[in-house]
Amino acid sequence: MSTPYPFTAIVGQDDLRLGLLLNAVSPAVGGVLVRGEKGTAKSTAVRALAALMPEVSVVPGCRFSCDPGSPDPACPDGPHADAAGVSRAARTVELPVGASEDRLVGALDIERALSEGVKAFEPGLLADAHRGILYVDEVNLLHDHLVDLLLDAAAMGASYVEREGVSVRHAARFLLVGTMNPEEGELRPQLLDRFGLTVEVAASRDTDERVEVVRRRLAYDDDPEGFAARWAGEESALRERIATARALLPQVLLGDGVLRQIAATCAAFEVDGMRADIVMARTATALAAWAGREEVTADDVRQAALLALPHRRRRNPFDAPGLDEDKLDQTLDEAAGDQGRNDEGRNDDDPDPDGGGNDDGGGGGGVPPQADGDRTPSQGAGGSDDTPSQAPEGAPDAPGRSAGAEQQPVASAEPFRTKMLSVPGLGEGAAGRRSRARTEHGRTTGARRPQGSLTKLHLAATVQAAAPHQRARGRSGRGLVVRRDDLRQATREGREGNLVLFVVDASGSMAARQRMSAVKGAVLSLLLDAYQRRDKVGLVTFRGKDAEVALPPTSSVDAAASRLESLPTGGRTPLAAGLLKAHDVLRVERLRDPSRRPLLVVVTDGRATGGPEPVALAGRAARLHRAEGTASVVVDCESGYVRLGLAGELARELGGTAVTLDELRADSIAGLVKDVTAAGRAA
Repeated sequence: MSTPYPFTAIVGQDDLRLGLLLNAVSPAVGGVLVRGEKGTAKSTAVRALAALMPEVSVVPGCRFSCDPGSPDPACPDGPHADAAGVSRAARTVELPVGASEDRLVGALDIERALSEGVKAFEPGLLADAHRGILYVDEVNLLHDHLVDLLLDAAAMGASYVEREGVSVRHAARFLLVGTMNPEEGELRPQLLDRFGLTVEVAASRDTDERVEVVRRRLAYDDDPEGFAARWAGEESALRERIATARALLPQVLLGDGVLRQIAATCAAFEVDGMRADIVMARTATALAAWAGREEVTADDVRQAALLALPHRRRRNPFDAPGLDEDKLDQTLDEAAGDQGRNDEGRNDDDPDPDGGGNDDGGGGGGVPPQADGDRTPSQGAGGSDDTPSQAPEGAPDAPGRSAGAEQQPVASAEPFRTKMLSVPGLGEGAAGRRSRARTEHGRTTGARRPQGSLTKLHLAATVQAAAPHQRARGRSGRGLVVRRDDLRQATREGREGNLVLFVVDASGSMAARQRMSAVKGAVLSLLLDAYQRRDKVGLVTFRGKDAEVALPPTSSVDAAASRLESLPTGGRTPLAAGLLKAHDVLRVERLRDPSRRPLLVVVTDGRATGGPEPVALAGRAARLHRAEGTASVVVDCESGYVRLGLAGELARELGGTAVTLDELRADSIAGLVKDVTAAGRAA
């Protein structure tokens, strides 16, 4: 076994270390989610924590790590009456991103259960992690149904395995730690809420600190055991402090005044539900115990809020996590009855002297930044207060603002709810919420012979396959004689996530600021829809002389929204180049992930300029997508009284459907889908 990097040797990352240590003191806090860029010691810190955890006493031979002092009465390996305990180190169990459901929760031997009535259970990773640490690296890339199972077990302290009426339950209490890089996609808000604490980590920009990080890492790589020995004293002292804090924890007093501060803080920041209040209370108590105190203070509440609330305030994936610390201080003071600092020098009836009133712009983070309709040009993504008024849609460009000149990015209009786009046919891609697909979860549509281990038994089909052979197998009793060849796997139909590739026209013909603002709002709306439906997204833009991949396919909708906000416009309209670039992106993605089906969304007015026969070239490029069966939608951004219908013609060349920008923004979004499936069949 390799020597882990010492926890006390980690340089900086104070919030990360504190979040992990508080969970070590009080596992009831609910785990910690570590968010940050790659190479910031996330995994190193989690693995190093295991060496600091107190040893656990377990029943010998029990696969579920039962405590001999209070064994689980429902333990599948039980009962454990008067069992002598043995001590061992707390385990750190890692859950791979590609793990199956059976690997996580365990599996039943269905054949023995049907033929013998025996609950032959093979424990999973949740059983291995009981009374230890369960570490999920890249938790945002884990399948949603696995995250649901994982967090349910963490919340209930038990794992349940159900197979056609046969069930097994065992204890599963563990310290849950997840790490993720937000650039690779976010967790859903309801899943974020299930993590007790969250910490943001980033590489230090201090030269001396970075030098020390490199020095220590090189020393560890050269001699892991020697390096660990040099830090043994600090590790031992920290281990003793954790044990002392654990012993003190039951004696810590959480007074009514502190509880009012916690409740007032959660109400002021408009977090959903009551989990935040409970987590804050447990975290504040752990902080007091960690400091060696028997009473929770306002400083403990403040620190608990900074750890427990930021990830619970997000209302959509475009909201940046965080907490307004000035508002936090004001809320805590008001809840404690200390109004002096806030009231000094001004009347309560007067408006805020800074003109802000509410520093975080919404009390609960409910308005995404790009939806700020009051943003001035100087506050937005480019321009200044002296920017002239915008020309109406469809009007000629104003003097000095030619179609060929690059213009600064403009803020997007407010996003809105869209109707679902879907890919025709039946896929087999990653689980999601967009197009029909064969999945492990969903409604049962048939049965087949299992390929590999059986996971979802089709009971009726299994009985039907076994019934004709009962006499030949010598059946004499009431039980059914079942063989491996009789077992049938249920085939199920659910929804998959797709690759939604946006091809956005950023040329001069689209550069009227009001129109581009509306276009960005429409694309942001579709991005939000893609986030909710678990899609990967990509962004190709074209203007001037060529097209570029502004964002390669990724699960991070945040990154796509950020690139879109900073998108400049102007120049000619190389529509063919945009379509060809999209074709290249999809070709590569088909090799990387052949099961994920693409949906092409082209946002343009349909015009094509530059080079010889630009319209004909665009048509040929569109037919390439049609020949490969790529489902497509054209969002028609043409404006003005005279419409050429070029976007509709492009949609026909693609074999897809077209929807105008006005239709896209309508409340009913009439005709948005209209249907991609129907259009694909007509093609």
